Amino acid sequence: MAAKPEYRDRPDVEVALLDALVDRGDEGMTVLELRAAVDADIDAVEEALSSLKADSLITVESAERVRVYPHDRVVPDPDAPAADETASIVDQLRDRLGL
Repeated sequence: MAAKPEYRDRPDVEVALLDALVDRGDEGMTVLELRAAVDADIDAVEEALSSLKADSLITVESAERVRVYPHDRVVPDPDAPAADETASIVDQLRDRLGL
């Protein structure tokens, strides 16, 4: 599962982190797991995590281990109909207008 479309206009590393976190949902991920899931160096991952945290798109909990979770507003509704990403904008407009 991917993050909501409105959060996909961010830098590639941030989008990759959000997608990885959304996939893991309630489990969250450690920084090491995030680093393994995203093809970026540790500095880029840390910078992206800082930016996401500053924008309140992630939550960081540090009980036994530091775990990162996506904010609820980033996670798409699984019951919502998925937009066909391969359809062109014209096709999507036709579908919405019933043409």
